[in-house]
Amino acid sequence: MPTLTRTSLTPFLATRAGETDGLRLVRPTLVPEIGLHLADDAIVLRARMEAQLGAGSAPFWASAWAGGQALARYILDHPEVVAGRRVLDLASGSGVAAIAAAKAGAAVLVANDIDPYALVAVTMNAEANAVSVGISGEELLDGDGGGLADVILIGDAFYTRGLAVRMQRFLRRAASHAQILVGDPDRGHLPARWLKVLASYRVCDLGAAEDTEVKEVLVLGSAPSGD
Repeated sequence: MPTLTRTSLTPFLATRAGETDGLRLVRPTLVPEIGLHLADDAIVLRARMEAQLGAGSAPFWASAWAGGQALARYILDHPEVVAGRRVLDLASGSGVAAIAAAKAGAAVLVANDIDPYALVAVTMNAEANAVSVGISGEELLDGDGGGLADVILIGDAFYTRGLAVRMQRFLRRAASHAQILVGDPDRGHLPARWLKVLASYRVCDLGAAEDTEVKEVLVLGSAPSGD
């Protein structure tokens, strides 16, 4: 993979109407306060990127997934959950939840994703919203967060059983020192048994093809650390 910079995705920005294989600055349904560079069709974008850059991972960061939008909506409506606190957005994707946390006044903010193109997208999207978001490509799921944050955000990261198991184990460990906030439409692997439902959003047509049938998205959370 080539060395990536903050402008590595610039060649993939759509420059004309009707262009379906590029990124376009749009405002997601649940959080119109936030602008994100998203793909009209993530599958077509992936094909273009592979043709130009070689095989890579799916561009999950090019869609505003239901769980991330719901989590961002909750944060914007309840800024006190992150204001003045250290925040880690795990599996950040487009960075929608991280950007919401920045807008809500997080003191220190890091967006983490193991896909380096996601980190470029987060940086580009943060700049589009005039906020500052730190980035990290470190693999964190085998640890406990190491005291990196007071609040850990997870938007739509329970979409396969294997990932859900690893994520839940990480969150169990991290919950000893951080508050956990999860946004998820429940794709069958949601850790709802030990998290409290904080909000529920009725939705339709959120943009990502995988969310076509999604009608409800939940935001769940643990008790604040120390409670």
